[in-house]
Amino acid sequence: MDKPDIENGGIAFDDRGSVSFVNDFTFATVKRFYSVSNIRKNYIRAWHGHKREGKFFLVTLGQFRIGTVNLETDEVQVRYLNAMKPQVLYIPPGYANGLQNLTEENSLMVFSTSTLEESLGDDIRFPWDKWDIWGMEDYR
Repeated sequence: MDKPDIENGGIAFDDRGSVSFVNDFTFATVKRFYSVSNIRKNYIRAWHGHKREGKFFLVTLGQFRIGTVNLETDEVQVRYLNAMKPQVLYIPPGYANGLQNLTEENSLMVFSTSTLEESLGDDIRFPWDKWDIWGMEDYR
């Protein structure tokens, strides 16, 4: 089983503005994508896992705390992704993930290795506080 991994990018600035990029990320295994925005700061969406589906996360606005959990070992990792430091976080099959936006304005792109139909047949849900990495009360 793969482990979660980060692909680093960057931002280029000039007199017209900026361009954010993660040039080493390829879409070879991506079958669909969607965007997630939370209704208020510190909102928690957790936990959601798949045995066969992998996901790639890219923060496009704001900052997020993202947790990953190996479903075989319960090993938990926490990462912080920020739109001002472009990175793609890969979450392989066999992991659950949870996220919390740390800024009022927020948006996260999710790229999936499964179609919607494949994903629905591979959906594993857990309570938001099963792996309590949030360090605060439930803000929902």
